[in-house]
Amino acid sequence: MSRQSSCVARLAGVNDNFPTIQESNDEKRVYQDLARYTRPVDENFNHQNWSALQKDDAGLQQELEKLLTSRALGDPYADNGIFAANIALLPPGLRAMAATHWLDISLTLDSLTWHFGNFGERQLVVETEAGLRELGLHELASCFVEAKELMLPLLAQRTEADGDPYEILERAGLRTRADELDRRAWALDNLGPGKSVIYEAWIRYTRQHPERVFGS
Repeated sequence: MSRQSSCVARLAGVNDNFPTIQESNDEKRVYQDLARYTRPVDENFNHQNWSALQKDDAGLQQELEKLLTSRALGDPYADNGIFAANIALLPPGLRAMAATHWLDISLTLDSLTWHFGNFGERQLVVETEAGLRELGLHELASCFVEAKELMLPLLAQRTEADGDPYEILERAGLRTRADELDRRAWALDNLGPGKSVIYEAWIRYTRQHPERVFGS
């Protein structure tokens, strides 16, 4: 299976598990502090407690995807902030993976700048930047921030008549700048056929800090 078809399959599988959730005033208050990775974890965690760590990298990634499907609940395409609020309750590493998964989808199927047209909800953007840094992807995080600063002001007043993000960029005279950012992001993600800088960071992080992924 190609990386693109694999990503499409994962995207479909995750979306199929999204429940319908009604936003409440209590949930709205949860959104205000999502960028902090402050959940306590057990630093004396026994690595042998988790059979997933004994698997090869492909098997470990499958285990992480299953875990995310069951625990990262909500619709990341929605603008109500519920998905970001839900993943904020996860252990720090799993939280980072839940947010950055959607950026990998964008880099594979679309582009960095197009990402904000699909996943531009304010708190999810905060979670994605924080997640990249938690995973050690600081250069990609910096590129993400530059794209965020370019795209979010343009998309804030977007209407259906404005067209897609590329059309908006063209009219604003910013397409060249956007293309530069897209090329930088693709270059950072270009590890070879079927490989992903984000998913490889998941594996590296999980083996180094399993307590921050599997912990409660």
